[in-house]
Amino acid sequence: MNPPATQSDAASDKIRCDACPVMCYIKPGAAGACDRYANVEGELVRVDPHVILERTVAQGGHLVPFRSGKDWDGSPLHERRTFVTAIGAGTTYPDYKPAPLIVSSAIDGVDMVTVVTEGIFSYCGVKIKIDTDRHLGAEAATVRSQGEAVGHVTTSEYGSQMFSLGGVHHLTGGSKKEGRATCDALVSLCNGNPLELTVDGGASVIVQSGHAPIVNGVDELRMRAGCGSATIGMFAKQWLGQIDEVVAVDDHITGVLSEHQAGKMLGIPGTGIKLKGRRSTPGRYFQVAEPGSGWGGTDIADPLTILGPFDTKQAWPGLRLLMVSTTGEQWAYYELDQGLRPIEKALPVHLTPSIERISENCEPGMCTVLFMGGAGGSLRSGVTENPVQLTNSVKEAITSVTCGGAPVFVWPGGGITFMVDVSQLPKNAFGYVPTPAVVAPIEFTMRRDDYARLGGHVDHIQPLSSLKAMKTWQ
Repeated sequence: MNPPATQSDAASDKIRCDACPVMCYIKPGAAGACDRYANVEGELVRVDPHVILERTVAQGGHLVPFRSGKDWDGSPLHERRTFVTAIGAGTTYPDYKPAPLIVSSAIDGVDMVTVVTEGIFSYCGVKIKIDTDRHLGAEAATVRSQGEAVGHVTTSEYGSQMFSLGGVHHLTGGSKKEGRATCDALVSLCNGNPLELTVDGGASVIVQSGHAPIVNGVDELRMRAGCGSATIGMFAKQWLGQIDEVVAVDDHITGVLSEHQAGKMLGIPGTGIKLKGRRSTPGRYFQVAEPGSGWGGTDIADPLTILGPFDTKQAWPGLRLLMVSTTGEQWAYYELDQGLRPIEKALPVHLTPSIERISENCEPGMCTVLFMGGAGGSLRSGVTENPVQLTNSVKEAITSVTCGGAPVFVWPGGGITFMVDVSQLPKNAFGYVPTPAVVAPIEFTMRRDDYARLGGHVDHIQPLSSLKAMKTWQ
């Protein structure tokens, strides 16, 4: 691996590092502001090892070991079974230089080239999917880390809340403190660490990739089986003949068994039940309560507050009513008295399996963190002297893009804007520079002849076997 160019200060023995725009002067025995480069006896050394992954064959394809769930022992095999990542490879700054490593190898008899670099991303962020019914905050509400604005709440999806963090405006468009807090948050999340976030007017949530979210100090262990309407539809047969009425309480769509089409098809008679909120279609109600951390993601602790009086023409004394949340975590059983008022009773044993079935169909609550970045012209110039050719080759599927060896989704449209699930990368694959910006690995792989046609830096290609002499690989 070729370190960035350096300049030595004879008076102080400091080394100047040009791996990023900060251009640190590093004294002997110390590291730069990014903690990625250090002055070791007058030589600039990359602190982190360069990662080369052994490929394993699984189900007819190739998977890197960290995706197969097995620990990688670090041992290199023959060239055909190794993949050079950009983790620890270094950057192209000040942007006129070829990528730190342009490696050739033969894969299934085809000459291939992999160009690796650690991109410095100012235009980047993370998208977070948080599996919970609890209300975390209003859409567009500011999300904070260390008290600084680092992003915002976006839409609610099916059983999940979505956050968007980072972006160039938070990294560089605000105060220095905001930029540092944003960079810290992104790197921490991308490296798989837990991070506490607060939402203005909303909740406090601890987010960690691959782990259950912790909302206001409580672990969210279940993702709902479905909205209230879906819950009624999925389990209607199990309630047939066992109960007269079921209300599945949900912040978005609350379901009512007797009015729902599933109940109608099963011949369940009307009960005269009245729900507050806005009726959408039969058995489906919007806005029965405000969002919150109570039943079904609403703000209620007592489910009876969403009911109006029963219709005396349809209801009857002794009518059996089950109210349940969409995760099965909250439930209550009632019977109507002579005045058609619901009176809470002990849950009959025969109804327990239906509540357990709702819980069984709830997937484990989890946080998913996707890093999203745009590969700018300077990064692409490290691959080819004509950067647009690289963009075109990615769009035409001539060039494959990976991030630390993990597959990515490349957005359609201009540029190379990609997303990657950070759980698919080895630990500590992301870094930072104090400009501030996030340092993320990116690799471009293509046929060698295609690389030449792109105007690639063919004079800098080195065989994979040459990397085995390096002492800094892992």
